[in-house]
Amino acid sequence: MGIQDELWKDVIESLFPQFLHFFAPDLAQDVNWDKRYEFLDKEFHQIAPESAESARYVDRLIKVFLKAGGERWVLVHVEVQGYWDKDFPRRMFTIFYRLLDKFAKDIVSLAVFSDARRSYKPDRFTWDFYGCSLEYRYRAYKVLEYADGELGKNENPFALVVLAAKKSVEIKDDEERRVRFKLRLMRELLKRGTSRDEVIGLLRFVDGIVRLSPEQERLVYEELHREEEKTMPYVTNWERFAMEKGMQQGMQQGMQQGMQQMVLEALEERFGRIMPRLSEQIRVKADQEGLQKLLRLALRAGDLEEFEAHAGL
Repeated sequence: MGIQDELWKDVIESLFPQFLHFFAPDLAQDVNWDKRYEFLDKEFHQIAPESAESARYVDRLIKVFLKAGGERWVLVHVEVQGYWDKDFPRRMFTIFYRLLDKFAKDIVSLAVFSDARRSYKPDRFTWDFYGCSLEYRYRAYKVLEYADGELGKNENPFALVVLAAKKSVEIKDDEERRVRFKLRLMRELLKRGTSRDEVIGLLRFVDGIVRLSPEQERLVYEELHREEEKTMPYVTNWERFAMEKGMQQGMQQGMQQGMQQMVLEALEERFGRIMPRLSEQIRVKADQEGLQKLLRLALRAGDLEEFEAHAGL
C-alpha cells in the first residue's frame, strides 16, 4: 500500500467523528457519540478479501450507534479513491450487497475521490438486462471541488485534511509553493485549540502528503523551531510531533543499518574477509529494497566476483 493510502487510512481512524461531520453532517448529528464506534477491519476483509490482498484499496468499515432506537447500530463504509477506475461503481455495489447479506443492517457508503482528474466522480452503479434493472447510488465527494477559502475557514479540523490533500495534487510540481503551503498549514494546525492527539494526527497527515525535498523539509522545520523560541502556545504539540518523527526516522535508520550489517556478515561468512572498498559501498546503500536485493545476492552468489558483478554498487 502506498504512503498516501496509509495516511488516509490512519487519519480516518484517528479523526473519524470529524471525518463524518465534514462529509456527512446529516448522519453525524444522528450518531450517538457517547457509544463507542468500532472499526470492523477483520469483518470487512472477510467479505472483501481483495482489499486485504491488494495495495490498491483504501477502505474502512465502521459500526456506529444512532441516537434513536436504543441499541440500533448501522454500518458506514468509506472508500478513498486516488486513481481512475472504470469498475469502481461495481466495486461499491459489490461491497454493499455483501455487507447487507452478512449483517442485514442499514449501510451508508461514502466515496472520497482524491485524484487529479476533475471529471472523475462516479456516484452510482446501474444494471439493465432484458427488463431487469437496478440503480445503486452512494455518496460521492471530490477533493478538488472544495474551495480553498471555505476549507480554511471551516472550524472542523478535517477540512484541513481535505485542503492538504487538494493542494498536494494542485501544486505537486511546484516545490516553492509546496514549501509555503506546508509551512502555513502546519502553523495553522499547531495553533488550533483542539486536543493534542487530534493535532498530532493532523500534523502526521500533512507532513506525509505534502512531500518536500530533504533540504526544503529542513527549512520548514527550522522556521517552526524559530517560532517555538517565541514561546508560542502550541510548542508542546510541535515538540511531540517532532519527537515522534525523529523516533520514526531513527527506527528506519536502525533497520537500514541492521540490513547493511547482515549483508556484510553474509559475505564474510561465505567468502572470508572482504575489501574495505566493498564494505564502504554497502554501508552507504540506504534504500531498504536495494539492501534486500544485496542480501539475497550475498546468499546466492557463487563467489565474490559474481556478487560484485550483479550488485550494481
